[in-house]
This record gives sequence, structure tokens and C-alpha cells, in this order.
Amino acid sequence: MIPVAVCGGGGRIGGDVAAAVAASSEFALAAILEREDHPARGSRLYDAPVVGSLHELPAECRVLVDFTAPPATDRIAGGGSERGMAVVSGATALEPQQHEALRLAAERVPVVYAPNMSMGVAVVNRLIREAARRLSAYDIEIVEMHHRRKRDAPSGTALRFAETLAQARGGLRRIHGREGVTGERSHDEVAVHALRGGDVVGEHQVILAGPGERVIISHRAESRGAFVSGVLQAIRFVAGAAAGLYAMEDVLGIQT
Repeated sequence: MIPVAVCGGGGRIGGDVAAAVAASSEFALAAILEREDHPARGSRLYDAPVVGSLHELPAECRVLVDFTAPPATDRIAGGGSERGMAVVSGATALEPQQHEALRLAAERVPVVYAPNMSMGVAVVNRLIREAARRLSAYDIEIVEMHHRRKRDAPSGTALRFAETLAQARGGLRRIHGREGVTGERSHDEVAVHALRGGDVVGEHQVILAGPGERVIISHRAESRGAFVSGVLQAIRFVAGAAAGLYAMEDVLGIQT
């Protein structure tokens, strides 16, 4: 069994991941890492100890799963890689310094980073890359919707899609919504629209609009179970991978 520690295991998605790891016959939930002042520190969740620092993690831990706020990702990636632990991170709204921390960690250990761990989203990311290349004259818009409690906008997945589209076509300029007299739409822009409300787990649409038709590639998460399944796949992958920075496409063997 692969010993796994879940960072942020007291949260919504982190808790679901911790429960799935604890219930799995492939993995052992070695610990849950939370901030030092977290009320659950010193107790047990999913029959695993809740600790407040990387130094308290069991020595046998092989994989760190990160579902924390961005500032913690620096410490998790750096401290985990120093101890030889592989990292799986699904943290969103990362700043350049957190991306750099993941990159540096990947020089020593295998790291999977994806703002959305859903296997379906990884496939959609491949599809939109191909669509943008083939339909080079079509205008592209991205629309995403999430529950009212989500703190960052637009979603990390929408930003990832925009990045993929820019790589596929080249020269695309990302904007966020429109207001006022904006003038005619230019072909080099891709607009990202963020909607919030209710308890929507996550919906994304990439719309390619051309003469006489629209191509809509969409993904709808019906529950957080879609993300959890992807995380478990990523844990299996990093447990046997060489050092390097990987995406969910790598986990699933999708050629980009």
C-alpha cells in the first residue's frame, strides 16, 4: 500500500480525497496536514492523525496530496520534495511563486499539478486544442459556472483552457467579460466569463463560433467524485514516475 498524506484534508474536496484514500485497498492514509492553528490538529480524521507541520508527517509517507490555499503550496512542494515525497496538487488561484515552487520540486520528485483533477476535463483540454487548430477562423469564448462559495474567478480550469487555446492557435489575447461600447469583436481575443450561484460543482463551456455554426465543447461535474477519481489516478501515477512536472494528460497517457 502507498502511504499518502492529504494536505487540506479538513476541507470540502480535501476531505473527500482523504476519505477515498482511507477507504482504498491501494493506499494508506498516513496523515492529514492542516495549518498549525486548525481546530482539528491533534485529533484524528478518517482514522489518521491530523498534524500541523511537514515535520510531523510519518517518515514512510510517499505522496503528498495538496488541496490547500496558495500560500501553503510553496511549503508543501518545497518541504515534501526535500523529504523525497511525490506531490499531487490541485490547488487553484496559484501565483507565479507557487508555480515556481512546483517546478523546483519537480526537479527532485514527480509532481502532478492540475487546477482540475477530473479525467473528463483532461480529455476536453485535448479536444479544444484540436478544435482551435482545425477551426482557425472561428471565434472562441469560455464560460464557467461554480457554486456561490468559490473564492477565485475565473476558475483555474477556465484559465487552463485559455492557455491551451493560446498555445494551439497563437496570438490570442485573453480578456475577462465585456462592458459598455466595446466595438466589434477582434479575432485575436478569447473572453472568459465567470458565473457564480447556488451549489454548482463546476461547469465549463468552450464555444467556437464560425459562419453558420457553433461548436460547443462542454464539461459538467455532477459531484466532487469526478475530481476524487482523478486524484487517485494521479497518486498511482506519481508513485511510479520519475522526477518531473506532469499534468493530468500525462497521467492518462493523452498525447498533446
